[in-house]
Amino acid sequence: MNRRKSLFVAMLCIANGAMAQTVEDGLKDLYYGKYQTAKQNLEKAIAAKPADDRAYYYLGIAELGLENKDAAAAAFTKGLAAVPTSQLLLVAQGRIDLLNGKTAEAKQKFEAASTATEGRDGEVARAIADANTEVKGGDRGYALAIMDKLFNNEGRKKKQIYTPIAADHIEHGDAYRYLGGENGGKAIMAYEKALELDANNAEAVMKQGLVNYNARLLQQAVADWSKATNMDANYAPAYFELYQFYITQRKEQFSLPHAAQYLQKYVEVGDPSDKSKNEYYLAAINFYQKDYDGAISKAKSLLPQANDVYKGKLTLLAADAHLQKGDSLSAKALMDERVKTVSADQLQTNDYKLLSAIYGKLKSTDSATQAGYQQTAGLYLEKYAESDTTTDAEKFRNVAEAFKDMRNYSKAAQWYGKALEVKENPSAMSDQFYKAFYEYYAGTYGASDSTWSDFTVKYPTQTTGFYWKGMANFALDQQAKEGRAKDAFEKYISLVKPEDEARNKRFLLNAYTYLMLYHYNKEDQAAMQPYMDKLVAIDPNNDTVRQVKEFLSSSNKSTGTSAKAGTANGSK
Repeated sequence: MNRRKSLFVAMLCIANGAMAQTVEDGLKDLYYGKYQTAKQNLEKAIAAKPADDRAYYYLGIAELGLENKDAAAAAFTKGLAAVPTSQLLLVAQGRIDLLNGKTAEAKQKFEAASTATEGRDGEVARAIADANTEVKGGDRGYALAIMDKLFNNEGRKKKQIYTPIAADHIEHGDAYRYLGGENGGKAIMAYEKALELDANNAEAVMKQGLVNYNARLLQQAVADWSKATNMDANYAPAYFELYQFYITQRKEQFSLPHAAQYLQKYVEVGDPSDKSKNEYYLAAINFYQKDYDGAISKAKSLLPQANDVYKGKLTLLAADAHLQKGDSLSAKALMDERVKTVSADQLQTNDYKLLSAIYGKLKSTDSATQAGYQQTAGLYLEKYAESDTTTDAEKFRNVAEAFKDMRNYSKAAQWYGKALEVKENPSAMSDQFYKAFYEYYAGTYGASDSTWSDFTVKYPTQTTGFYWKGMANFALDQQAKEGRAKDAFEKYISLVKPEDEARNKRFLLNAYTYLMLYHYNKEDQAAMQPYMDKLVAIDPNNDTVRQVKEFLSSSNKSTGTSAKAGTANGSK
């Protein structure tokens, strides 16, 4: 009897301990990016303790991690019904407002929660800051102010002193990181403070990698993410960052083998309960390993049971695999069906990017059909560029290049201009050059001249800038009567070194031709002759020189005849 009783008590203690730990278990799962498992643990916590507002809040965060916004909103609403005074859940509803684009309503809820807690509740402050950093439309400056207020103990009594935990410093670092620019160093310091409190906090190191990546310190970023995985071999988010790094199509990053390697590791240490995500990523690994048939087969087998989020992901994966195989028609069929079956607001940046790539690859012998393909590719490319709101010069540059490949030079110039507007752009000179260059090829010569004028002021030793400024003005003054291109071409010629003349032959021909014609129109044969000589020297059979010589010879003969005739008439 005593043995049975003691066994029952032990089981009860274990059960109660498990219930008491489920919210913390859920938090641990969230830390490791295991959203499905976190959801399950937090639902158990709510069943055991229906008035625990933290359980509802983190359940909603788990649902957001699973991309289930409606389910997250439902969890927050249910929580507030159970705990009407919860400031944490009021903040959660503000987060949903932000996701729905209701910034004023969100701010009102955040302010109310902060006022009610006097800014001294760490969990509430972190929730406000996190919403404003992570959600598009959030106020990053406000996030920082909320965390600063939490840390400010000035003038407070001993019992009112707030002692930050590692999570507070990480949130503080996030606020600095999202503000960007010179705040990167402050973000690194905040993450360092988190590590002082928790030396094995892989999240803090992983986020230091994000700061370094944003600063284009790519090797340091990779080192940070690798360090995070060494600190904690089960920390899936760091593997995911490494995967994201190598799948990004920039020449200094892109590596399908590395992307496949880290994605495989991410799946291995990730959430075993999230079968949809794991199966999707296994299909993606097939894709990255160029097993396109395997990727298509796996994606199509998963589609029938997938939710709306994964239906979209799997459709894109299968369509892209078809495109990589060279089967753009099958890719088009899949994506056209997706466009028909989902609402416009469900189409994402990657949908538009892939649609543009597909239509850009389509070929037709019918000129009207081909023109339609190119036009559609351009429309989707523009939608892609506009839907991705990140200010990234390289992204804008890639869009410009895609428009150039479509021979849409006006759009190419426009997107090089957008790249040029990005601050701290190490390729600004190149972007301005190509903006002006494609303005010229688009036939907008006045705009091109203006851009070249600015270019030559900024980069006065760049020879070709003066040449193309001259060409833009040559196009505006094709008869060379106004002298619009004269100064630019003269400057260009003066900058070309003798040893570079052979390499610049084609450019020099245009400059010499314009200046010869300009002085010809001015009837200044003395000024014209050197340019005629220079043209003949590099192109002995130059047709324009021949015509000018013939016209001059004819004109001279005509003038001589007239003079003789006048003399004869006069003597008569």
